[in-house]
Order: sequence, then C-alpha cells, then structure tokens
Amino acid sequence: MKIFDTHTHLNDPAFAGKTQEYIDRAAEYDVDEMAIIGQNEEYNIEAIRLAQNYKPLHAVIGWHPEFAKEYNEEQLVNQIKLPEVVAIGEIGLDYHWDENPEPEVQKATLLKQLDVAQQYDMPVSIHCRGDAFEDMYNILKDHDMSKSGIIMHSFNGNLDWLNKFLDLGLMISYSGVVSFKNAPEVHESAKNTPLDRLLVETDAPYLAPEPYRGHQNEPGYTRFVLDAIAKYKDMDPEIVAKHTFDNSHRVYNIK
Repeated sequence: MKIFDTHTHLNDPAFAGKTQEYIDRAAEYDVDEMAIIGQNEEYNIEAIRLAQNYKPLHAVIGWHPEFAKEYNEEQLVNQIKLPEVVAIGEIGLDYHWDENPEPEVQKATLLKQLDVAQQYDMPVSIHCRGDAFEDMYNILKDHDMSKSGIIMHSFNGNLDWLNKFLDLGLMISYSGVVSFKNAPEVHESAKNTPLDRLLVETDAPYLAPEPYRGHQNEPGYTRFVLDAIAKYKDMDPEIVAKHTFDNSHRVYNIK
C-alpha cells in the first residue's frame, strides 16, 4: 500500500530538525509521499528547501489568507518555476479569526494567485472554512480553474456543498476531521465523494485523527484518515489508497 499525504506542514517549527525522523515514521504507516504546504514567505522557502533535500517531499507555495497583505507576486512567480514546486497553496478565504485581513483583501489576494496559477498552468490548494464557502464557490465558478486543477483542502462541508464543489471540478481532500465521531456530515460527504476526486491529508501538526485526536498530528497519521474513509465507503483500504495515491500524482502532475 502507498499513501500520499497531500497537505502537511513539515515546514512548521513543531517538526524542526526532525524531518527524516517523521519521514521514516510515515513510511511505517505506508505514507510514502507528501506535499509540504507553504503559507507565507518563511514557510514557502522552508517547503522548497525540504523538497530539495528529501526525495519523498514536494513543495506547494502560496500566501494563506491570514497573510494576504504580505503577498509577493514576483516571489511567487519565481518560485513556482522550481522543479520541486508542484502547486500554489494554501490560498483561499478564512473569516473565522477576527485578526485576519478583511474579506475584500483576502479575496483580492486569492484572485491574484488564481491568475498566476492559470497563467502558469499550476494546480491550487484551497483553504476555506464553511462560513466562506459561498464566496469561494462564486469566485471559483467565475474563475475556471478546472484545467489546472483545484484541491479543496481539509473539506468539512455537507453533501450540498460537496456536490457544488464537485460540479466545479474540484478534488476533495479529507483530513483527520473525517475520523471524528462528532462529524457526521463530513462522514457522509466522504462516503459520497467519487474515488477519482478523492484525496487524503493530515494538515499536520494540526487536526490529528482518531485515535490521536488532541495530540500533535504527523504525516504518518494519514493512514487513519484513509482507514476512516474506507470504512464509510465499505471498501478495502488498499483500493482507497491506490485511488488517492494516483489522484495525488495526477493533480500535482508528478511523474
């Protein structure tokens, strides 16, 4: 079995100096590859450095909505030309925290990064909490990214939103939330996500799945996310792993 963690933060200080240790631990859970996700200048640089130094890692770089005011387009364009960079992300909308930039600033930065992704034919990894789903849907509906590829990272929406985003051509990635006992809507969405649009992730060091909920997450725990989805779909985990691994390579254009 081979599992691909499509969204993890080994570039976070929580993992500093222990990259190989976590890669080795992930391999024990059959997690063979992972995408290291940026969010600002510092995290983007570290994602690229890790991908350049560790074969199982790939870099995804961009400006998270929290850092929308710091967006540097020249830097983004230069960095996405590096062979280790497979996508732009995580980018999107987040209205949950009052200290985040106002929605209009977030939207403007998101649109600029979507334009770069279109221009350079790069897939994008989208960060979007439920209270911003409607704005995100309208932006993506009017900004066709289906050719480049879009990942809705850590999807936690209901069936209605799942179907709306599937209609726009999105890949749907599930994190440890899908394993939580108090997330029935996410269970139902995972059950109904087509295998050819399904991805798995950890978002480590956040959102650790059961049985490690409440502890620091790590890439190897993608295995528990995959097992939860296989249970809801009543499928052999090997089948789910094969599809999600192949889907990850396809959307990130990894040969």
